[in-house]
Amino acid sequence: MTDYSNLVIRPLDSDHDRPGFHCGVASLDDYIQKQARQDVKRRVSRVFVATTVEQPNSIVGYYTLSTLSIELSQLPEALTRKLPRHPVPAALLGRLAVNQAAQSHGVGKMLLVDAIKRTLAVSDEIAIYAMVVDAIDERAQRFYEQFGFSPLSSGNQCLFLPLKSI
Repeated sequence: MTDYSNLVIRPLDSDHDRPGFHCGVASLDDYIQKQARQDVKRRVSRVFVATTVEQPNSIVGYYTLSTLSIELSQLPEALTRKLPRHPVPAALLGRLAVNQAAQSHGVGKMLLVDAIKRTLAVSDEIAIYAMVVDAIDERAQRFYEQFGFSPLSSGNQCLFLPLKSI
């Protein structure tokens, strides 16, 4: 049995086995297999992969980070009263996926924690008000909500976490 407690999380590179990644969600599999490297080259997204020490090229899980702005009308009114009257900067956790063999071993939590840590580190240099995720389904939404993410008012499964709350 593989030990997932000491994962190495680093940027995606050409040595990673992208075709070998399968999480059970076709759109997430297709992204890492076919589009992730292009997004990195175009500088529209950063992709971070988790691997084990024993198999450094086999992708256990991955997530993507990019930026966006949140319109004030999407945030709860209690927060907007304290903010300037223009969109606020945010980090977008665009995708987070765990290989089927590693699911239910805490890998998703480790990836989320790493994404939050990276975002907090960058927020010391540039303004980032919150982290935003667009949950792919209700199960994913419940996963993010257990870490303090709240729904944006847009009515879909888009959630946010103000960085000051961390």
